[in-house]
Amino acid sequence: MPKKAILTLTAMALIAVAIWPAPALAQDKAIIVQSTTSTQNSGLFKHLLPIFEKKTGIKVHVVAVGTGQAIKNSQNGDGDVLLVHAKSTEEQFVKEGWGVERFDLMYNDYIVVGPPADPAKVGGMKDAKEAFKKIATAQAPFVSRGDNSGTHKAELQIWKAAGVDPKKASGKWYREAGSGMGATLNTGVGMGAYVLADRGTWIGFKNKRDYRIQVEGAK
Repeated sequence: MPKKAILTLTAMALIAVAIWPAPALAQDKAIIVQSTTSTQNSGLFKHLLPIFEKKTGIKVHVVAVGTGQAIKNSQNGDGDVLLVHAKSTEEQFVKEGWGVERFDLMYNDYIVVGPPADPAKVGGMKDAKEAFKKIATAQAPFVSRGDNSGTHKAELQIWKAAGVDPKKASGKWYREAGSGMGATLNTGVGMGAYVLADRGTWIGFKNKRDYRIQVEGAK
Protein backbone atom coordinates (compact mmCIF):
# COMPACT_ATOMS: atom_id res chain seq x y z
CA MET A 1 0.00 0.00 0.00
CA PRO A 2 1.45 3.42 -0.91
CA LYS A 3 2.59 5.60 1.98
CA LYS A 4 0.00 8.31 1.39
CA ALA A 5 -2.75 5.69 1.57
CA ILE A 6 -1.53 4.62 4.99
CA LEU A 7 -2.09 8.19 6.11
CA THR A 8 -5.67 8.29 4.90
CA LEU A 9 -7.12 4.80 5.32
CA THR A 10 -8.04 3.19 8.63
CA ALA A 11 -9.19 -0.28 9.56
CA MET A 12 -11.83 -0.58 12.24
CA ALA A 13 -11.09 -3.59 14.42
CA LEU A 14 -13.31 -5.64 16.69
CA ILE A 15 -11.61 -7.13 19.74
CA ALA A 16 -13.11 -9.59 22.18
CA VAL A 17 -11.91 -8.41 25.58
CA ALA A 18 -10.58 -10.84 28.17
CA ILE A 19 -12.48 -10.28 31.41
CA TRP A 20 -12.27 -12.23 34.67
CA PRO A 21 -14.47 -13.39 36.33
CA ALA A 22 -17.16 -14.44 33.83
CA PRO A 23 -18.22 -11.78 31.29
CA ALA A 24 -21.36 -9.73 31.72
CA LEU A 25 -23.15 -11.73 29.04
CA ALA A 26 -23.36 -14.80 31.26
CA GLN A 27 -24.75 -12.78 34.15
CA ASP A 28 -27.43 -10.46 32.82
CA LYS A 29 -27.74 -10.84 29.04
CA ALA A 30 -25.99 -7.54 28.44
CA ILE A 31 -22.62 -6.51 27.07
CA ILE A 32 -20.62 -3.30 27.09
CA VAL A 33 -19.06 -2.15 23.83
CA GLN A 34 -16.20 0.33 24.15
CA SER A 35 -16.29 2.15 20.81
CA THR A 36 -14.76 5.11 19.03
CA THR A 37 -16.89 8.22 18.72
CA SER A 38 -16.47 7.96 14.94
CA THR A 39 -18.48 4.76 14.84
CA GLN A 40 -21.13 6.22 17.12
CA ASN A 41 -21.40 9.40 15.06
CA SER A 42 -21.74 7.45 11.81
CA GLY A 43 -25.14 6.10 12.89
CA LEU A 44 -24.04 2.47 12.52
CA PHE A 45 -25.12 1.45 16.01
CA LYS A 46 -28.59 2.94 15.57
CA HIS A 47 -29.04 0.66 12.58
CA LEU A 48 -27.41 -2.54 13.84
CA LEU A 49 -28.14 -2.74 17.55
CA PRO A 50 -31.95 -3.02 17.39
CA ILE A 51 -31.54 -5.91 14.94
CA PHE A 52 -28.89 -7.60 17.10
CA GLU A 53 -30.82 -7.15 20.34
CA LYS A 54 -34.05 -8.46 18.83
CA LYS A 55 -32.31 -11.53 17.42
CA THR A 56 -30.20 -12.43 20.48
CA GLY A 57 -32.00 -10.91 23.45
CA ILE A 58 -28.68 -9.37 24.48
CA LYS A 59 -28.75 -5.70 25.45
CA VAL A 60 -25.79 -3.68 24.18
CA HIS A 61 -24.51 -0.67 26.10
CA VAL A 62 -22.20 1.50 23.99
CA VAL A 63 -19.56 3.73 25.56
CA ALA A 64 -18.29 6.10 22.86
CA VAL A 65 -14.89 7.66 23.54
CA GLY A 66 -11.57 8.03 21.76
CA THR A 67 -9.53 4.91 20.98
CA GLY A 68 -7.02 5.57 23.76
CA GLN A 69 -9.73 5.97 26.40
CA ALA A 70 -11.68 2.98 25.07
CA ILE A 71 -8.61 0.80 25.51
CA LYS A 72 -8.00 2.13 29.03
CA ASN A 73 -11.63 1.49 29.96
CA SER A 74 -11.36 -2.09 28.71
CA GLN A 75 -8.14 -2.65 30.65
CA ASN A 76 -10.05 -1.54 33.74
CA GLY A 77 -12.64 -4.26 33.10
CA ASP A 78 -15.29 -1.89 31.76
CA GLY A 79 -15.98 -3.61 28.46
CA ASP A 80 -16.76 -6.91 26.79
CA VAL A 81 -16.06 -5.83 23.21
CA LEU A 82 -13.71 -3.16 21.91
CA LEU A 83 -14.31 -1.40 18.56
CA VAL A 84 -11.41 0.89 17.71
CA HIS A 85 -9.00 1.93 14.95
CA ALA A 86 -5.32 2.00 15.90
CA LYS A 87 -3.85 -1.26 14.64
CA SER A 88 -0.50 -1.31 16.42
CA THR A 89 -2.16 -0.40 19.73
CA GLU A 90 -4.83 -3.06 19.19
CA GLU A 91 -2.23 -5.74 18.49
CA GLN A 92 -0.30 -4.78 21.62
CA PHE A 93 -3.55 -4.91 23.62
CA VAL A 94 -4.11 -8.53 22.56
CA LYS A 95 -0.43 -9.47 22.93
CA GLU A 96 -0.47 -8.31 26.55
CA GLY A 97 -3.47 -10.51 27.27
CA TRP A 98 -6.12 -7.81 27.60
CA GLY A 99 -7.97 -9.05 24.53
CA VAL A 100 -8.80 -12.56 23.36
CA GLU A 101 -8.75 -12.03 19.60
CA ARG A 102 -8.66 -9.19 17.07
CA PHE A 103 -10.72 -9.07 13.86
CA ASP A 104 -10.61 -6.58 11.00
CA LEU A 105 -14.22 -5.46 10.75
CA MET A 106 -14.60 -2.57 8.31
CA TYR A 107 -12.81 0.31 6.67
CA ASN A 108 -13.24 4.05 6.83
CA ASP A 109 -11.11 6.75 5.27
CA TYR A 110 -9.88 10.12 6.37
CA ILE A 111 -10.66 13.41 4.70
CA VAL A 112 -9.75 17.02 5.37
CA VAL A 113 -12.72 19.36 5.51
CA GLY A 114 -12.54 23.12 5.48
CA PRO A 115 -14.27 26.41 4.65
CA PRO A 116 -15.04 27.36 1.04
CA ALA A 117 -12.48 30.20 1.23
CA ASP A 118 -9.79 27.49 1.54
CA PRO A 119 -7.06 29.82 2.90
CA ALA A 120 -4.30 27.20 2.49
CA LYS A 121 -5.39 26.40 -1.09
CA VAL A 122 -5.53 22.64 -0.52
CA GLY A 123 -8.85 22.03 -2.31
CA GLY A 124 -8.68 19.08 -4.68
CA MET A 125 -5.46 17.65 -3.27
CA LYS A 126 -5.14 13.91 -2.63
CA ASP A 127 -1.91 13.77 -0.65
CA ALA A 128 -2.62 14.54 3.01
CA LYS A 129 1.05 15.09 3.80
CA GLU A 130 1.42 17.84 1.19
CA ALA A 131 -1.90 19.38 2.22
CA PHE A 132 -0.75 19.56 5.84
CA LYS A 133 2.48 21.25 4.73
CA LYS A 134 0.45 23.94 2.96
CA ILE A 135 -1.82 24.42 5.98
CA ALA A 136 1.23 24.90 8.22
CA THR A 137 2.93 27.27 5.77
CA ALA A 138 -0.22 29.39 5.51
CA GLN A 139 -0.74 29.13 9.29
CA ALA A 140 -4.37 28.46 8.47
CA PRO A 141 -6.58 27.51 11.43
CA PHE A 142 -6.63 23.77 12.12
CA VAL A 143 -8.58 22.00 14.87
CA SER A 144 -7.26 18.69 16.16
CA ARG A 145 -9.22 16.20 18.21
CA GLY A 146 -6.32 16.17 20.67
CA ASP A 147 -7.83 13.24 22.55
CA ASN A 148 -5.42 10.35 21.91
CA SER A 149 -8.00 8.71 19.65
CA GLY A 150 -7.15 6.69 16.56
CA THR A 151 -7.98 9.72 14.42
CA HIS A 152 -5.75 11.94 16.54
CA LYS A 153 -2.89 9.45 16.23
CA ALA A 154 -3.37 9.30 12.46
CA GLU A 155 -3.30 13.11 12.30
CA LEU A 156 -0.03 13.23 14.24
CA GLN A 157 1.47 10.69 11.84
CA ILE A 158 0.59 12.97 8.93
CA TRP A 159 2.17 15.99 10.60
CA LYS A 160 5.30 13.94 11.27
CA ALA A 161 5.45 12.80 7.63
CA ALA A 162 5.04 16.44 6.59
CA GLY A 163 7.97 17.47 8.78
CA VAL A 164 5.80 19.75 10.91
CA ASP A 165 5.59 19.87 14.72
CA PRO A 166 2.08 21.26 15.38
CA LYS A 167 2.73 21.51 19.12
CA LYS A 168 4.89 24.56 18.42
CA ALA A 169 1.79 26.28 17.04
CA SER A 170 -0.54 25.11 19.82
CA GLY A 171 -2.90 27.89 20.85
CA LYS A 172 -2.09 29.84 17.70
CA TRP A 173 -3.25 28.47 14.34
CA TYR A 174 -3.29 24.92 15.74
CA ARG A 175 -6.00 24.20 18.31
CA GLU A 176 -6.69 21.00 20.25
CA ALA A 177 -10.35 20.36 21.02
CA GLY A 178 -9.83 17.41 23.39
CA SER A 179 -13.14 15.96 22.24
CA GLY A 180 -14.79 13.43 19.95
CA MET A 181 -15.12 13.71 16.19
CA GLY A 182 -18.54 15.35 16.09
CA ALA A 183 -17.65 17.96 18.71
CA THR A 184 -14.33 18.66 16.99
CA LEU A 185 -16.11 19.23 13.69
CA ASN A 186 -18.48 21.66 15.40
CA THR A 187 -15.50 23.55 16.82
CA GLY A 188 -13.75 23.60 13.45
CA VAL A 189 -16.81 24.86 11.60
CA GLY A 190 -17.33 27.55 14.23
CA MET A 191 -13.72 28.73 13.86
CA GLY A 192 -13.47 28.44 10.08
CA ALA A 193 -10.69 25.88 10.55
CA TYR A 194 -9.55 22.76 8.73
CA VAL A 195 -10.28 19.41 10.39
CA LEU A 196 -9.08 15.88 9.71
CA ALA A 197 -12.22 13.75 9.95
CA ASP A 198 -13.33 10.25 9.13
CA ARG A 199 -15.73 10.07 6.22
CA GLY A 200 -18.38 8.10 8.14
CA THR A 201 -18.78 10.84 10.74
CA TRP A 202 -18.74 13.57 8.09
CA ILE A 203 -21.56 11.91 6.16
CA GLY A 204 -23.75 11.86 9.26
CA PHE A 205 -22.67 15.31 10.53
CA LYS A 206 -25.61 17.73 10.55
CA ASN A 207 -23.82 21.06 11.04
CA LYS A 208 -21.81 21.24 7.80
CA ARG A 209 -23.03 24.76 6.90
CA ASP A 210 -20.97 25.71 3.82
CA TYR A 211 -18.08 23.40 4.70
CA ARG A 212 -16.80 20.98 2.10
CA ILE A 213 -14.32 18.16 1.65
CA GLN A 214 -11.04 19.76 0.58
CA VAL A 215 -8.66 16.76 0.58
CA GLU A 216 -9.63 13.19 -0.25
CA GLY A 217 -9.06 10.33 -2.62
CA ALA A 218 -5.70 8.75 -1.75
CA LYS A 219 -6.07 4.99 -2.28
